[in-house]
Amino acid sequence: MLPWIVGFSLLGSVGAVGGAALFLLFPEGIRRGLVPCLISYATGTLLGAAFLGMIPAALKQAPAIAVSATVLAGMVLFFILEKLVLWRHCHDSGCEVHGRAAPLILIGDAFHNFVDGMVIAAAFLTSIPLGIAAALAVIAHEIPQEVGDFAILLDSGYGRRKALLLNGLSSASTLPGAVLAYFWLGEMGAAVPYILALSAASFIYIAAADLIPGLHRQVSPTASVRQLMLLLAGIATIAIFHHGG
Repeated sequence: MLPWIVGFSLLGSVGAVGGAALFLLFPEGIRRGLVPCLISYATGTLLGAAFLGMIPAALKQAPAIAVSATVLAGMVLFFILEKLVLWRHCHDSGCEVHGRAAPLILIGDAFHNFVDGMVIAAAFLTSIPLGIAAALAVIAHEIPQEVGDFAILLDSGYGRRKALLLNGLSSASTLPGAVLAYFWLGEMGAAVPYILALSAASFIYIAAADLIPGLHRQVSPTASVRQLMLLLAGIATIAIFHHGG
């Protein structure tokens, strides 16, 4: 199981940064059009992974009241962390927080990516389909977020190479998070359903608090239909992975 966890953790970190770096090669006009599409799809994968995978898996291993209370506590925790600028996943380079402290965003991303690694490990320890679905959801929401981070670092005066290096370093924290969680959860199997519940809370919070509000800025009927279709496509992608699991 460890090779699966390591492989998908690397894919979720290095792959997301690489995808974001390639994305930056597109002209700015094309990027502005594609980022909302990526965010719509990522929203669907996050919600699908939480409600179709992580929460049902946690409910099979722990009482419903304990799981739901953990999800609720996680939502409150991530609200507090975001207020402390540790969890910030804003996708707007004009964001008040980003404009104030670009280096702090890198610290917050490193922390978040470390937790993403724990999410991937806990999911794989439950089942391979759940692990793949969780990793896919991580990759889907990390690519547009990394694109935003690149833009912020470039706007803050960093060169392209330095911005790539710093983003790569912050993303690399996914792997130690995954490996530590693998060994820790291997010894503390009873904690797995609660880690899954916290993971679900993080996915729901990112989707509801950070991604969906940005999508509502586009109010035209065409944009709304496109967002809905891509969101449903993200959910369907997760559902397909769980169909065989």
